[in-house]
Amino acid sequence: MEAALGGLGRCSCAFWLAVAFDLFGLSILLVGVFADLFFYDFLIYAGAIIIFLSLIWWVFWYTGNIEVPPEDLEDDVGLLKKDKGISGVVRRLSNRLSNGIRNSFRRNGAPRGHSAGSRAMPSRSTQTRDGSYQVPVTLPMSSQENVNTISAAVDGDSSGSQNITETSAI
Repeated sequence: MEAALGGLGRCSCAFWLAVAFDLFGLSILLVGVFADLFFYDFLIYAGAIIIFLSLIWWVFWYTGNIEVPPEDLEDDVGLLKKDKGISGVVRRLSNRLSNGIRNSFRRNGAPRGHSAGSRAMPSRSTQTRDGSYQVPVTLPMSSQENVNTISAAVDGDSSGSQNITETSAI
């Protein structure tokens, strides 16, 4: 630790809270033990619980003052040295394996010839109950537009059913 931190480290507030909880809990516990009160058992249990809760502040103080050199942190913050030793080989093998599994799930969940991520509709037309055919149409949209598409079948006078597609940008 540096001398500028004053001996308590960076988390001096947690240190003083832990000390205060310890002193307060110990004083309540000792009053429960040595005072002649009818609720002494309550004071003993309350003091013990307060001392136990001081452990939270001690853990905060301790973990807040742990110093880790930057070379030990490089794995955690994305500064990976991928080509270094056996760990680089294991990392590359793991990435290839997980990407292969991920891609196989994408391929197996979609119709033949399409990936699961694409929003392509089936290329065949389907026949409705009244004998008319519905032909799916796929319109390319940019990824920056939020487009809400509403399709509805509307009965015509004598021509069967029509498909009307309404598109509105949100």
